[in-house]
Amino acid sequence: MIKKNIKIMNRNWVILGAILIQLCLGVIYGWSVFTPSLIKAGWSNVQTQIVFSTGLAFFAISMVFAGKKLSTWGPKKLALIGGMTLGSGYLLAGLLGGTNFWLKLLLIGAVGGTGIGLGYVVPISVGMRWFPDKKGMITGLAVAGFGFGAMGWVKLAGTCGNLIDNFGLSITYIIYGIFFMILIIIGSTFMKYPPKGWLPEGYNPHENVRKNEHKPLIDLGPKEMMKTLPFYLIFLIFTFSAGAGLMSIGLMKLYPMQALQNAGKTLAEASAIAGTAMAVFFSLANGIGRIIWGTLSDKLGRKISVFIMILSQGIIILFFTKMAGTPILLYIGAVIIGFNFGGNFALFPAFTADLFGNRNVGLNYPFVYLSYGVGGILGPILGGVLGDMGNFGLAFTICGLLCLVGALLVTMIKHPQN
Repeated sequence: MIKKNIKIMNRNWVILGAILIQLCLGVIYGWSVFTPSLIKAGWSNVQTQIVFSTGLAFFAISMVFAGKKLSTWGPKKLALIGGMTLGSGYLLAGLLGGTNFWLKLLLIGAVGGTGIGLGYVVPISVGMRWFPDKKGMITGLAVAGFGFGAMGWVKLAGTCGNLIDNFGLSITYIIYGIFFMILIIIGSTFMKYPPKGWLPEGYNPHENVRKNEHKPLIDLGPKEMMKTLPFYLIFLIFTFSAGAGLMSIGLMKLYPMQALQNAGKTLAEASAIAGTAMAVFFSLANGIGRIIWGTLSDKLGRKISVFIMILSQGIIILFFTKMAGTPILLYIGAVIIGFNFGGNFALFPAFTADLFGNRNVGLNYPFVYLSYGVGGILGPILGGVLGDMGNFGLAFTICGLLCLVGALLVTMIKHPQN
């Protein structure tokens, strides 16, 4: 029971704090805005994707550490540490200057990725405690900032803010680092758990078992979870889906630029069209997809939502090689891929909670999220290697087929108690 004299925070403040934090963490998806300048400086396609993949890998690995420290450090402190780590990575990358590959790999890939992983688990864990009645919705809202953040940081560095053209890469990194620290400090003030025993008015967890939870609620810890078949199925499905989306993100400007030039566009025209596809259509759909898929899954059920999402993703990625050279079709493809990619981050945390319980989701989800790191290594590097071989299209074909395999695996998932 809750003492009557305890003042309960309005849970909507949690949404604001989560979005501010995730706006900053979403910078990792804005990496492609830097790649043309780095390639001009002598980097290969593979090198640009190695930095991106390193950031994704450290992101996923550090989330496991963050999940373990969440209960001891508390969500506010963990969010602050994540923000300072992310901010310092970009700040030092700018202060040390240059386009040195190894420095960027260390500071933006390893340090920046670690900061993102430390902060990412906080809004999800806090949000589910405050919104147990709307897990899909709150997870979608909590991570929507991540998708919208990519669009904002790309535009700030590129066509709107023109930071790279006006100030160069180094100053852009410094500005980003400062922004990250300030915004995450503000957002972390709302990252606190509700009092023990608190529940939303009118909500009873035993009377509100949704179609997502086929059996009475259970709470498995990481060790128990990893002894179940659903954990490994989810891991593989997320690997395929994340790998396909991250490969697409890494190539969303480079590949369409090539395809558009082959179709007769000038370099400047191709760059502008491809940049719009990534910075506007993909990024905006990425953020919207998190909210819509999360909210929709509360009604349809998590399993059917994941199935529809990954099936449609596989189909559109397979067709993308025929779409990238035509601006309108490129924009449509970018929207659908971004929309479905964003859905991963609303559906899989909620699916994890449905299957293994709400109480330990902060501990369990980082282990599920390691699949994102696996996909983040394999997908972008596959795209970079095949790109250097002059065959971007094969990367899309392989990833599209893996998504279709993932859709088949979804049908095999059963609740651990079944």
